[in-house]
This record gives sequence, structure tokens and C-alpha cells, in this order.
Amino acid sequence: MATYVFKKILMDKINSRGGWINTHAHIDRANTITPANIHIYEGINENLQKTGSVENYMQEKWVVNDSIKRNSTVDDYYDRMSEVIEDMIGQGVKALGTNIDIDPVVEDKVMKAAIKLQENYGDRIILKFSNQLHYGVLTKETRYWFDKASEFVDIIGGLPEADGDRDAEHIDVLMETAKRYNKMVHCHVDQMHKPSQKQTELLVDKTLEYGLEGKVAGIHCISLATQNKDYREMVYKKMQDAAFMVICCSNAWIDTVRNETLMPWHNSTPPVDELLAHGITVGLGTDTIGDVYTPFNDGDMWSELKTTIHACHLSDIEQMADLATTNGQKILGLNQAEKDKVGNIRETVEAGNISLKIKNSQKVDA
Repeated sequence: MATYVFKKILMDKINSRGGWINTHAHIDRANTITPANIHIYEGINENLQKTGSVENYMQEKWVVNDSIKRNSTVDDYYDRMSEVIEDMIGQGVKALGTNIDIDPVVEDKVMKAAIKLQENYGDRIILKFSNQLHYGVLTKETRYWFDKASEFVDIIGGLPEADGDRDAEHIDVLMETAKRYNKMVHCHVDQMHKPSQKQTELLVDKTLEYGLEGKVAGIHCISLATQNKDYREMVYKKMQDAAFMVICCSNAWIDTVRNETLMPWHNSTPPVDELLAHGITVGLGTDTIGDVYTPFNDGDMWSELKTTIHACHLSDIEQMADLATTNGQKILGLNQAEKDKVGNIRETVEAGNISLKIKNSQKVDA
């Protein structure tokens, strides 16, 4: 079978580069969708089809997620996160970047779980944490938790929509904090799949303004694909100047609702083919896994790569392998020792292994 042949060729190249790198996930809320609460996803989607409002769709899901966050214990978070990590290790993922919630609702519960995860899994996979910002950073309470999170995480996270129409102010806080702690920034931008949204360009401009070239990645950047070619080319030039990077999570956004806005033909992914052609670093992420956002996304890296190849019409095998591996190492900011570790990590035990026993016998709250 031709598919098998090409998969083997590509997997050999991925393995020769050290293995999969997953640059973006939300593992603290993974696998929280169940037959008992699937109606929430169905109801939100029905409303989305009626209104066509992606903004309302996102806001509703943020609210629904609040109840899960309030009712989860530190051990609940640890169990969910370790389950995903076990799966990633089983797939041959060598480094995982994930957002975690550290905010007025969840407070420091996920942070405590993350510390234990590093202790139990640090020898088997490189973990890079960034902070998710569902409530923004521009109020006194949200800024308090953002500041606490910024000291802890490896990468400063961002979500401009959370602060309404104050995108520039939100990003200023991210950039100032990143400079203070000498950390990278991973910021969700251009998620709404519409030409009126130009957050990617804003984030690139702020990267240049703050002198953070090579230290900033835009997560998703879907609305960039809706722009006309002249605009896209202008943004690509700025990206080159800023050594800006992009994280693509195709499976999490391929279901973006249709709308009636006239725009260039494209799939609901960032324009990965054009970005790579302009020498811009693009990596893969799985984004949300088995939750109210994407109940049927299972976090499979091969599926993620395959969807991106199809959606963005990629044909260069070497580019595909880089997309899955070395590009992700750069996006996660791995130092040389960590890059060396990627190539040396070996699966020491099989799924259903000692790590799961550690998880079940050493609860975080104990």
C-alpha cells in the first residue's frame, strides 16, 4: 500500500530527527468529555449553527469549562495530565508543550500537579508549561494570578480575546513579562477565522517593538489565511524580520463553522505551505484533547501531521519531517542539552507501566 510506504519513509525521518515534538496542548482539561456531558457540546454547536458567531462559541465553552475547573482536585488534574503524557510517550513524543490553567478559578491546583509530573516524567519526556489566560491579564485579580504563573511556567502564554478588544494592552503585558523573565511567548492569535481579525500582524509588530525576535510563536494564526495575498506577503516579510514562529493545530480547528464572508479560498488552518516557503518556522500541536472544545480529537500526532499535509497541500517529505520534529524543538526553545536529551530518550517501559503505578500510588494531595 502506497500510504504505508510513505508513512514508513516519513516515520523513519521523524525518528532520525529525534522523534515527535508536540508544541501545544491543554492537557489539564483533557478527556473531560463524557456521555453524560456531551449534550453541552451538542447544545453549543446548535447555537453556533444558528448564530454563526465563533466568538460566542468560544465564550460559551470557556464558561462550561469553569465548572470542570472548580470541581477538579489536584489529583484529578494530575491523573488527566499523566494519562495524556503516557499516551504521548507511547507515540514517541519526546517533548510536549502544554498550556495549563493558573487563574482566579483554578488558582494553583494545576501548578501543584505540574510539579509532580516533572518529578515523575522528567526523565522520559521533556515538559514545557505555559499559562492559559481565559480571564485575561488586565484586572487586578487576573493580573495577580498571571504574575504568579509567569514565575513558574517555562513559556509565557497569551489569549488576547480574553480581554475583549484590548489586544494591544494584553500583548504588552505578555511582552514586558517575557523580557523581565527572559522567557518565550506563545500567544493564541487569529482564532476566529475571519478577515477582520489581524492579531498575527499585531503580535509580530509587538515582537519587533520589544526586541523579542526568535522568542515568540503565534498559536493557530488561522485568520491570516483569510487575508488577500498582498497582505499575507506583507505579514510574511515582518515575520521573517521578527524570526516569528507559528504553531499549527489542524485537527482542533478543521471543524470551524462556515460563514458568509467573502475571502480567499483556503482551509481553516494557518497557511502552512506559504509560511514554510518563506522560511518561517512552523510546528505541530494537538491543542485540546477529548474535552468540550474538541470531543473527538484524540491527540494522535500522525493524524495531526496528516491533516496538515492534506489541508495545506504539502508535498516535500523533508519539510513534513521538520514540521513534526526540529521545528518544534525551536518553538519550545529547547537548549542544546535538551536537544541532545530528545535524541537519547528511550521508552523504558510499555503502556500500562510503572509511571501509571506511580500516579496511582503517589497522589499529589497526599
